[in-house]
Amino acid sequence: MSNDGQSPLTPPPPPPPSAPPPAGYQGGVPTAPPYPARLEIAYPEQLSRLTTAFRLILIIPIAIVISVLTGGGTQYVQTPDGDWVQTTTASITGGLFMATLLMILFRQRYPRWWFDFALELTRFGARVGAYFALLTDTYPSTVDHQSVRLDVEYPDVERDLNRWLPLVKWFLAIPHYFVLFFLAIGAIFSVVIAWFAILFTGRYPRGLFDYVVGVARWGLRVQAYVGLLTTDRYPPFSLR
Repeated sequence: MSNDGQSPLTPPPPPPPSAPPPAGYQGGVPTAPPYPARLEIAYPEQLSRLTTAFRLILIIPIAIVISVLTGGGTQYVQTPDGDWVQTTTASITGGLFMATLLMILFRQRYPRWWFDFALELTRFGARVGAYFALLTDTYPSTVDHQSVRLDVEYPDVERDLNRWLPLVKWFLAIPHYFVLFFLAIGAIFSVVIAWFAILFTGRYPRGLFDYVVGVARWGLRVQAYVGLLTTDRYPPFSLR
């Protein structure tokens, strides 16, 4: 109580804190969900000068393994008339793509074990690519994910995929092919510059690292859209 018998004036209580925005909102504005194909590679603070210097030699054994898995074959066969005929066999990835396209088109199904195989093969390829691009010193494993975190979401075909869209996705993605061509050229120069930087400093320049990973991430999204056929969501034009 004050001296004159009246209660002192007190400031009003602060308003209650506002509720946090619901998931999928940022600053009150709805945000798009993450793309269903994601790639992250842990940035190495220090890289080996020795393995970097001889990377083109060290990668040969694992490069042979992945080329056997993903490459097609060509052979020459002699006919009874004595003529030589060239025959070409499709790669595992090519055969899996055609089989998946037909299953989505006619049955609206994507067998889970086909998806799991394609995902693990894509992860393996990403590990080999990261090692070749000097993004990691760890030799690519055929089992462990290591520092390369690649995720592709398994689709609900009837709900998420249009059965006719796989027939035209290659055409719709032409703008991405055009952009990725020039981005890949920039990535090649970035890797060459990073090779010299690692030899002198033992570090991969962070800006170049983020750019090379961004190009790989962009390519993965296009691959998921056109090659793996796991999503109908058009890939964003973004390195992030």
